[in-house]
Amino acid sequence: MQDVWDGGCLCGAVRFRAAGAPRWVAWCHCQSCRKHSGAPVSVFVAFAEADVEVSQGAITRFRSSPGTVRGFCAACGSTLTCQGDTRPDELHIHVGAFDEAAALPPAFHIFPEERLPWLCLAEPTEAA
Repeated sequence: MQDVWDGGCLCGAVRFRAAGAPRWVAWCHCQSCRKHSGAPVSVFVAFAEADVEVSQGAITRFRSSPGTVRGFCAACGSTLTCQGDTRPDELHIHVGAFDEAAALPPAFHIFPEERLPWLCLAEPTEAA
């Protein structure tokens, strides 16, 4: 697995770099993530917050619910991050925001009880 992960928003106003190995990559089925992304499911990769650097622009943040702060590009609205108060040192970044998203396959599901009943996904083949 690579050591440096570059990414950014749709319009290019925000660019970031994550260093090191991801802590985990997972599908998230919660309603809050669906609302934030506009998608039936989100895939996040977790890095230590200290290992993520915004190299261009700024991630705009808002408290979406008690205990959760989400980030996006103020120029184009791209969803970028999610951070919980229970793991303040960990930053969750939407996999789709990375330049090489295909290299970050999810290994497990978060909030599977909230999965939309019509959503069909290939199940992960490796243990987390």
